[in-house]
Amino acid sequence: MSRVKVVFQMASYPAIDLNGKVALITGAARRIGASIAATLHAEGMRVAIHYRGSKAEAKNLRDRLNEQRPDSAQMFQADLIEPGGPANLVGEVVRWAGSLDALVNNASTFYPTPLDQVDEDSWNDLIGSNLKAPLFMAQAAAPHLQKSRGSIVNIVDIHAYRPLKDHHVYGAAKAGLAMLTRSLAKDLAPDVRVNGVSPGAIAWPEDGMTDDIKENILGQIPLGRSGEPQDIANAALFLIRDATYSTGQIVTIDGGRSVGWQD
Repeated sequence: MSRVKVVFQMASYPAIDLNGKVALITGAARRIGASIAATLHAEGMRVAIHYRGSKAEAKNLRDRLNEQRPDSAQMFQADLIEPGGPANLVGEVVRWAGSLDALVNNASTFYPTPLDQVDEDSWNDLIGSNLKAPLFMAQAAAPHLQKSRGSIVNIVDIHAYRPLKDHHVYGAAKAGLAMLTRSLAKDLAPDVRVNGVSPGAIAWPEDGMTDDIKENILGQIPLGRSGEPQDIANAALFLIRDATYSTGQIVTIDGGRSVGWQD
């Protein structure tokens, strides 16, 4: 009996070359969003900087990035909660850049809503920015990302999995975003990868936080410190560039704070 020699050839899926590719980052004028935009830009991407009200910060970031490479960054204003806002934004970005390879849903509002203070306005704002906007951004971007075999990264939160006191609406919205990430990953595969990043204590809130609260939070973090926006930017870069066999995954970046939460 003759033997048949079978040769298996392993397909190679190297990291994606981002030079010249286009990323749209929502809420990109400041803090985590600005860090993500600058990090992707440093890897050769053209970046669309979305902002709602932080026009001066968006302009400063755009100008700084364009000094490094002309016409590699542009700013776009939009209220993503308004009907048609996401579709109009994606259309403007594609008209500027000609294509779209990555969408980072970073824009968010965050504030407490004790049960007796929840009202229609806070519901519409928190659900709108943290869940509704990412859904309709994904819907508008999907045809372009399918064409480029691109990816989506949603910025979730560790409190999508464990409640934060007096943040009923925010927590529900982020929990919904975690499920949306997995749902989109199923429906948009195999052409578009959809993943998420869940930050922990990344830079302290700007609206004030007492030293006692900070000390309590730090006591829950095995690494003993808060994170920086660059930590989230690095994770987003990994998911866009390197994680070519990952979809539907949510990477936790919290210094170990959530270790054991799922036990």
